[in-house]
Amino acid sequence: MVGDEVSIQMRNLSKSFVKGKRSVIALQGFDIDIMDGEIMCLLGPSGCGKTTVLRIVAGLETPTDGKLLLRGKPITGPGPDRGMVFQEFALFPWRTVRRNIEFGPEVKGDSSEQREQISSRYVELVGLKGFEDAHPKELSGGMKQRVGIARALANDPSVLLMDEPFGSLDAQTRNLMQKELLRIWAATKKTVLFVTHSVDEAVFLADRIVVMTARPGKVREMIEVDLPRPRDRTSKEFISVRGRVLTELDEEFEKARAKELSPD
Repeated sequence: MVGDEVSIQMRNLSKSFVKGKRSVIALQGFDIDIMDGEIMCLLGPSGCGKTTVLRIVAGLETPTDGKLLLRGKPITGPGPDRGMVFQEFALFPWRTVRRNIEFGPEVKGDSSEQREQISSRYVELVGLKGFEDAHPKELSGGMKQRVGIARALANDPSVLLMDEPFGSLDAQTRNLMQKELLRIWAATKKTVLFVTHSVDEAVFLADRIVVMTARPGKVREMIEVDLPRPRDRTSKEFISVRGRVLTELDEEFEKARAKELSPD
């Protein structure tokens, strides 16, 4: 599934924000390559810059320094080659499932016939056949997020950016949606950059996991998850990878805590 070509390249990526009278460095010297068709998960302490990385790749934030390439070309702003899925669903409440999915193709100027073909395809793909005319208020949380994924895919992006998309769901629905994402990924062969706070979720989904340092965010460790899919969360191999990730995170949390408590 994972290709040999680099999809996204980040070199010495840095990002600073001005808050009041002081400058806050969110990212500093962030370096990763994401391969074509790979699922990469970002993990790290709160405030380490995970979502900032995602927003920079989406073109919603501009890096202060560094190089960012998508298939060899600089990212200079948002584009249809990247689709984003948010935790808060971000659906249009006045639009039906079908009309939410058709939003991107509509903006592009696709004909009504083209839009209907696209929405029908993705309704089928995400398992919402029969709910095409439902409004978001009539859907469960998991169903809403399926619509969000379908809407992101409707522009046929090469990269899917996911910012804790299952964070607000209950545990059972979250596990189901993780399996659904893997099914959709296998069918579409998209490159996925996925932000999460859940170690279990990262080990279940990812080809590789980036463990980030506390702010300013850097790459602390890149962990390859060399486990066949579907993955068994109770297997000793899964538990071993999970333990390694937890060790890296615990060490980073302790380091960040010691820095906060330091008199300097």
